[in-house]
Amino acid sequence: MGGGLHLEIDLASGVPPYEQIRSQIVAHVASERLLVGDRLPTIRALAADLGLAAGTVARAYRELEAAGVTTTNRRAGTVVSDGVAPADVVTRQAARAFVVSVREAGLDDDAILDLVRGELLHRHGD
Repeated sequence: MGGGLHLEIDLASGVPPYEQIRSQIVAHVASERLLVGDRLPTIRALAADLGLAAGTVARAYRELEAAGVTTTNRRAGTVVSDGVAPADVVTRQAARAFVVSVREAGLDDDAILDLVRGELLHRHGD
């Protein structure tokens, strides 16, 4: 990758390092600084660059792959997935943040779904 991936980890932050990596890579994809097919550094290389354990980077990469942002294969390594559109990444990130915040407020999954359905029905009537 042509030096396009700039990540900064703040160890004093309350946000776990793997989540900082994940969210910054998502932001790079959403802003199109990382494009479909762009290769991410190897887990070892990124861990060394950031001064983190390889397991921390591996967790971030697993989460990115689970979200469909990246794909990993033996020959190409970890690359930005061709099934991902920047708008999808931003939307998924917003949905994830919403779910995290309402769960922290004490809502269970059924209550969250009821809230969203109610909002959709309300907006549909506008």
